[in-house]
Amino acid sequence: MTLDPGASRPRPSLTPPEFASALAQPRVAAPAAITPPSSAPAPVQIPTAAASHRGRGASVWIIGILVLVLIVLVAYFLTALGPAASLIGMVLAVVPLVGVLFAVRIVDRWEPEPRGLLILAIAWGAIAAVGIALGVDLLLSMVFGPATGSREVLQTVVQAPVVEEFAKGLGVFLIFATARRAFDGPIDGIVYGALVGAGFAFTENIQYFAVSFIEGGATETTTTFFLRGILSPFAHVMFTSVTGFALGLAARRGLSTGQAIGPGLLGLAGAIALHAFWNGSAMFGDFFFLYLTLQVPLFIGFILGVVALRREESRLTRRRLGEYASAGWFTPQEVDMLATSAGRKAALAWARTLRGDRTALMKTFITDATALAATRQRAITGRDPQAAGEERDLLAKTAATRTAMFAP
Repeated sequence: MTLDPGASRPRPSLTPPEFASALAQPRVAAPAAITPPSSAPAPVQIPTAAASHRGRGASVWIIGILVLVLIVLVAYFLTALGPAASLIGMVLAVVPLVGVLFAVRIVDRWEPEPRGLLILAIAWGAIAAVGIALGVDLLLSMVFGPATGSREVLQTVVQAPVVEEFAKGLGVFLIFATARRAFDGPIDGIVYGALVGAGFAFTENIQYFAVSFIEGGATETTTTFFLRGILSPFAHVMFTSVTGFALGLAARRGLSTGQAIGPGLLGLAGAIALHAFWNGSAMFGDFFFLYLTLQVPLFIGFILGVVALRREESRLTRRRLGEYASAGWFTPQEVDMLATSAGRKAALAWARTLRGDRTALMKTFITDATALAATRQRAITGRDPQAAGEERDLLAKTAATRTAMFAP
């Protein structure tokens, strides 16, 4: 969208026009008309557990696989590194993980994903992806022997990026395939990809920190922690986010699991290229020079891209809730409040002044209204056959929450 600051234009309405941009939401089906609310909204109908969680949670078989791989990984670390070094490595690895999780929480705050899927993403990266990478490395070592010379270079610049990004990307794809109703677009894909990458980096850091402690004591451990925990905690996060972004675009366009394989492979190729470039810069060039001249600008560009996607989410929320406002479910002022970060902050501050501090109710109102906008978008794009039932439940919940908020 191109803005002309010098042009004289009227102030835009609360329901802006469709934005024709690369990030714009597709419209492939006409949405059903929104029924105006009755004078006394019906009580909230709690859906059955199966209906409410179908397409929004982890499959039991994935959890079972993670548990089995976790047992093997714990045995491997305790045997290869020892309990003391493993514990030291784990304590140090928690520090960058907390920072990454805090950053991802900010990205995911607009429309939070189901907590179970967020935990699954971290667990897949920390357990399954690491298990796959270690398994491939062990297999190749058994076939070709220890990596030395040119093979060590290939292992660092080719094998590690390909195997690790495939293993991490597989986790994002499984979430896409099994929890489509919680995978709405690029931001969701970035969040899931970032958490898979964060989980992988956590377990990998345990190994690096433990080995450094065994081989060089506190001095070498401090150096390794600075390089991995301070300078590059977001490396794996950024790599796998590229795969997640590509799958998020596929989700936005309503592609099926099979149709999403192509976009997913393109995203995976981008993740592998970034990973290989990162590893190569540490092996062939001046790492700190390339870090400042290339990696830092790349990371800044990544942040700006996430900000642009967040703004698109805000525009989507305003458009969809504006349709409900036209039918009488929300006031224009509520739409304006729900569609901006500043409006939400003001609403929460106002809720704190109400009798008994009704901040929790306002948070629920904001969360449900945002989910309502996303649900309607899924209905419009035709990718969620259960959207109509979820829409009715969310409309009833927002009405009931509003009533409770204004109760004397």
